[in-house]
Amino acid sequence: MSNSTPIRVGIAGLGRSGWNIHAKLLEQLNEQYQVVAVVDNEAARREEAIDRFDCAAYATYEELLADPAVELIVLALPSFVHADYSIAALNAGKHVVCEKPMAASLADADRMVAAAAQSEPILTIFQNRRYDPYFQKVNELLAEGVLGRILQIRITASNFGRRWDWQTLKQYGGGNLNNTGPHFIDQALQFFGDHEITQIFCHMDRALTLGDADDHVKLVFKGDDTPTVDIEISSAMAYPGEFINIAGTKGGLAGSAQELRWRVIDEAALPPRTLEMTPTPDRSYNRDAIPWLEHSWRAADHDHPGYGAYYQDLFQTIRHGAPLAVTAEDVRRVIWLLEECRRISPV
Repeated sequence: MSNSTPIRVGIAGLGRSGWNIHAKLLEQLNEQYQVVAVVDNEAARREEAIDRFDCAAYATYEELLADPAVELIVLALPSFVHADYSIAALNAGKHVVCEKPMAASLADADRMVAAAAQSEPILTIFQNRRYDPYFQKVNELLAEGVLGRILQIRITASNFGRRWDWQTLKQYGGGNLNNTGPHFIDQALQFFGDHEITQIFCHMDRALTLGDADDHVKLVFKGDDTPTVDIEISSAMAYPGEFINIAGTKGGLAGSAQELRWRVIDEAALPPRTLEMTPTPDRSYNRDAIPWLEHSWRAADHDHPGYGAYYQDLFQTIRHGAPLAVTAEDVRRVIWLLEECRRISPV
């Protein structure tokens, strides 16, 4: 097969993710991908896909696996089937893009990692927010060390509102930890690096949800000589804090996914200080007028490929043998942390 031939895709699940995210992205990358088949248990959705892609449409996953035209399966079905369905696809000789969360349990994630290690086809997880422009900018700044030694990384992905769909139910792997958590826990782990996590605090609660799963999550973790990572994912915060806030020994960063600002000490203009044991003037505290160098960044000022870059990277892997950008082994750590949260603070 030519290394420029479009990858033939079968989309499993035509709900919010399968239809509004994956189908849309793949349609825009028609020189690299072709949707040749779909599966969904709703006939109206299958007909809609036939009209849009002129593709085969199946009512069962087994029929999709049996289609020899399908090279890559995009698994956008509920999370409790991710492990079994991903492994079945690998065993059928199909590459797999599995939606987040990778698996419903660490044991399932381990089964997926083992199956991928023994399989020629590729298993990758749709941790698409690694491609957020803000995330890549923050990673760049951390790699450059401009903020000094990082003391704390705080991510707040909160709002105030009720939810009452199937993703609020435990039996379907619902709740904020599983629904939103994989995005920002994955980002935080990328910032954190390969360090061992030695301390974890987690509290989960039900506040406004109509289901029985969590809708308020507070997670804090740390390792030896590492930053403290503080993640809040709550649907009960009328006044949520800034989306990201990083504290360092040379300055700090704060902002949103659209805009960032950071200030760094102007060390050349910083007056020298020595420890003093004599009383302070006027019985006051020490006062330091820090000379700051102020910086900012706006996503709108830059051209970014968006989440299509995930699929562009995957094309390079499948057709040209490039290293896989998001591996199952890497994402397993996210599932480990989710499981620790459920163990520490069951809802």
